[in-house]
Amino acid sequence: MTSKATPSGPRIFSFAQHENHFLLDGKPFQIRSGELHPARIPAEYWRHRIQMAKAMGMNTIALYVMWNYHETSPGVFDFQSENRDVEAFLRLCQSEGMWALLRPGPYVCAEWDLGGIPSYLLRDPAIRLRTDSISDPNYMSAVSRYVDELIPRVKPLMACNGGPILMIQIENEFGSYGCNPAYLEEIRQLWLQGGIDGPFYTEDGIVQLEQNRSTVTGGAIALSNGNAAQIAAVRQAFPGVPAMAGEVYPGWLTHWGDAALQGTGVDISGTLDALMQQNLSFNLYVVHGGTSFGFHAGANVDPDSGEYQPDITSYDYAAPISEQGVATSKYMQYREIVARYLPAPLPDVPEPIATIARSGKEALMPERYASVWDNLPAALPAAQTVDAQPFETYGQAFGFVLYRKKLHDCRGGVLDLNDVHDYATVFVGEQYVGGVSRALMPAGCAQPLNVMHDARLVLPFTPPSRDGAVNLDVFVEGMGRVNYGHAMIDRKGILGPVALLDAAGASERLAAWEVFLLPMSSGYIADLRAVCSNPRKAGLFFRATVSLDTAGDTYLDMSNWTKGMVWVNGHNLGRYWNIGPQLRLYCPAPWLQQGENVVTIFDLHQIEAKPVELARTLS
Repeated sequence: MTSKATPSGPRIFSFAQHENHFLLDGKPFQIRSGELHPARIPAEYWRHRIQMAKAMGMNTIALYVMWNYHETSPGVFDFQSENRDVEAFLRLCQSEGMWALLRPGPYVCAEWDLGGIPSYLLRDPAIRLRTDSISDPNYMSAVSRYVDELIPRVKPLMACNGGPILMIQIENEFGSYGCNPAYLEEIRQLWLQGGIDGPFYTEDGIVQLEQNRSTVTGGAIALSNGNAAQIAAVRQAFPGVPAMAGEVYPGWLTHWGDAALQGTGVDISGTLDALMQQNLSFNLYVVHGGTSFGFHAGANVDPDSGEYQPDITSYDYAAPISEQGVATSKYMQYREIVARYLPAPLPDVPEPIATIARSGKEALMPERYASVWDNLPAALPAAQTVDAQPFETYGQAFGFVLYRKKLHDCRGGVLDLNDVHDYATVFVGEQYVGGVSRALMPAGCAQPLNVMHDARLVLPFTPPSRDGAVNLDVFVEGMGRVNYGHAMIDRKGILGPVALLDAAGASERLAAWEVFLLPMSSGYIADLRAVCSNPRKAGLFFRATVSLDTAGDTYLDMSNWTKGMVWVNGHNLGRYWNIGPQLRLYCPAPWLQQGENVVTIFDLHQIEAKPVELARTLS
């Protein structure tokens, strides 16, 4: 176990007939897998995280491939930039003596925006997701293009061709979504047509699996929240099909507004011990979660209340390897359990990454730098904006959109925004009049900012400007798209008609909008003009520089701020929001440098700068 010997040369991974065994070169093989997502980890840290999993006793890495992280517009793929080189990640796994389980979707869930499905598909008003080509040929045509792009990258890395990939998962937890064997078979056929004949497997909860029989021909079964008893039950229900615990949860996901980070009280020691004792295969979801940097965190809809629940930026997940790659107390506990059943000692735990902290007088003190209102792009052509449309209609995936309507003779009234996804700040002229949040906020957070959970805002009487009109600005942030369940067609922006109700109750539908697209890419942030013509109108950028002798991992403590985004040297760290429970954003050392480092903050509400401390941990 201490050797870095690479699993090299063609190897035969297969299923034992009539037994619950996986076979490697004809001999029983226990998959001890820990899940890592390359998209959530800086590429410079990939090897460290793989080594951490290996030192915990894992012999395999499971990984999702997030389709929308690689194909942001139809037919334009990126498998090279930043942390997108999945082939390089898999080769690193192999160089560390680790096998791989590939989970390419096309749907992955993963608390990732739209479950990994590209948002450009939502431009089609009739689109149906996660269905076969008869039900929606446009969806399956896009899936086919994606799989065709993956095949030449994946094929040389299959175990039978000398690579580390043992199995490929077909879709993900489809039994929780529906019953459509034709869809799953169509995906399997795409791989077969590309010359990859498996092995394949599916992933489902045991109840959903039994209800919807969501398996594929010749495929193994992986169980969500699986354990030894469930594996035995599945063996009875599906004789002759090997099964494993495909997702053993050491923690759980967290939404904005939750009382605390979730999953911290979970202890899987008993589950792990039983799996090891019976030599059963498993995958820890996740052994290390990482971070949903940028705009990629997803969302859920509460199945009982229907409330929208966006996910926080951190994907720490209370995993045994923390967000910053530290071996937690649970890591040492689980490592000891696994080691107890292995014939050779485990590798030493890798040294932790250095961290830095700045507090008190050394804290960052940003200064007001620019206003979004002075950095608007050109408005879209008027023909596209008679009615306000969702982001996707305009071809925008993430970020913000400003919807502007000129009001003549504005005598006040009630603005009915009807259907806003997901967070809007509203201005009449230069005056902030309130906001609308699709997510339910904890008591005490909404009223000081006049941010409402419903979509009606009282507009004051506003004297017209010299041209007889005043701007109504509705500045909308699209937060995470729903990544699970049947509410996944989750478009962003203004989705319905906007009306102005006067004191008598008469309703005027507002049309003829100006629309400004603000995806807030790294290029946009780099090109900001340092202009702030009205420093009292919220929607401001702040900047600070921090000089470092040496770089190290750190967390930016945003507890003094309200709601927005942070970029460090052009890297988008993700969202912060004072409703918590996450108040700090992780900044990995590779994104910092010796000398001057530039921190840019965009806050939707604050007009005064507050200190930002650097901390060593998430909490």
